[in-house]
Amino acid sequence: MSWPFLYVAGDRLSEVELRCARLDGDVVEVGDAYMPADAVETRELRAASLRTYVDDGIAVTHESAAWVHGARDAPPRRHTVQRRSPTRRGAAIDGRVRFRDQELPADAATLIAGVWVTTPARTLADLVRALHSGDDVADEVDALLASRPGIAQEAVAALERAGSVHHKRPALVFLRERVAWGEEVRTT
Repeated sequence: MSWPFLYVAGDRLSEVELRCARLDGDVVEVGDAYMPADAVETRELRAASLRTYVDDGIAVTHESAAWVHGARDAPPRRHTVQRRSPTRRGAAIDGRVRFRDQELPADAATLIAGVWVTTPARTLADLVRALHSGDDVADEVDALLASRPGIAQEAVAALERAGSVHHKRPALVFLRERVAWGEEVRTT
């Protein structure tokens, strides 16, 4: 499906034409796509720009989902996706993508512009787990905690439903502390 405010190379214009339009100031990059320079960058445009990486059985997660939800200014260098379907995939999807081959619960993702993206609460839960594994995602965690009241409690519930996942215990302790402290405590 072609969007009026999103240009993907090879859809309506070639990569060369889009780069020239960018040099002329007519379009700006949004992920791996382009949008008019005077358009507002929304979560729908960010999600739609990721269509080349995912299909219906895959959801965008972690830092990539944080970018879609507005907790990051720029997309990550390597997008993270996770399988939604119960069947495993045999081959790698794309070298530019980090693929997690554990089934994502059905209630952990929402459809945005035709792309499955983890909910803000699940994204926060995943990023807090990543924080405890040593990833540098403190800014994204803080941005999601500040995005709306009650998200830490929603993330606790999402993590409790998640089943067996790495770094679950320290992530639950971290999130429960944020709930007890009213979520105003910054990670960094």
